[in-house]
Amino acid sequence: MTLLLQYTLLYASVLILVALGGCFSERSGVINLGLEGIMVMGALGGALTMKYMAGLPGIVIVLTTILISALFGLIYSLLLAVACINFKADQTIVGTALNLLGTALATVIVKAVNTAANPDDVSSNVQYIAAKKSLIVNIGGFEFNWFMLLAFVLLITAYVLLYKTRFGLRLMACGEHPQAADSVGINVYKMRYAGVMISGVLGGLGGIVYITAGVSEWKFENGVAGFGFLALAVMIFGQWKPLRIALAALLFGMFRALSNVYSGFDFLTALNIPSTVYNMMPYIISLLVLTFTSKNSKAPKAEGIPYDKGQR
Repeated sequence: MTLLLQYTLLYASVLILVALGGCFSERSGVINLGLEGIMVMGALGGALTMKYMAGLPGIVIVLTTILISALFGLIYSLLLAVACINFKADQTIVGTALNLLGTALATVIVKAVNTAANPDDVSSNVQYIAAKKSLIVNIGGFEFNWFMLLAFVLLITAYVLLYKTRFGLRLMACGEHPQAADSVGINVYKMRYAGVMISGVLGGLGGIVYITAGVSEWKFENGVAGFGFLALAVMIFGQWKPLRIALAALLFGMFRALSNVYSGFDFLTALNIPSTVYNMMPYIISLLVLTFTSKNSKAPKAEGIPYDKGQR
């Protein structure tokens, strides 16, 4: 049961971070389907940081990994911002392209790095087993990961930022009625850039949390197994509201955690269900949940619509 709780909180942390990223972007009016690719790039930056910083003090490794992952995610998200805000490109197509490009680009970079260090190594793997120990504190058998605390802090920060600050209210106004926001002096383009960049930061952090959840190396050809899309389902189920997103993330995180620990429960092993079914469960649950709840979803009214300053 301890192991189930541990993995539930860890996977929920991933979903909270990435879903909050999608929330900020869509609240500003930009649909970010590229969260999968952003996660991969954030994971790439964090994994390489941990690989080359092994041996340094733990706090240095943790803070630097967080900063680099966030930076990689932010830079990659700018591709979405420029294409969709400046050039008014189709947001769905651009997001899909970012997902395809992210995994391919990360694989090429990792292979180049590995080959430069060892000409015989053409793998897309990054090992960070030594540095990963800095992320974990064992508390009575429970492995507390510092990323769990990070997700909680950013969840509270996101709630305060959206609902208690001028910035958050202006951001949401740009996703509901950008023309009205512009008429009172709000720069819609800047607010949408801010929303997408925040989603890049949070998506990048979600990527490094995901790949360090249960392993000590990652093969970047595998991407992040659809977790970016699962985070979008969490965001929709959570109605684009941070606290509801957190509850939805816990639910989906628990089903994902079952694939890691089902063998420890006698009643589950007695069912003799293949492990692949448990891996599929969060995605099956997401389809069922969205099927029955999507009719009641209240997305930001202007999401996905390029802003035209001359339109009223």
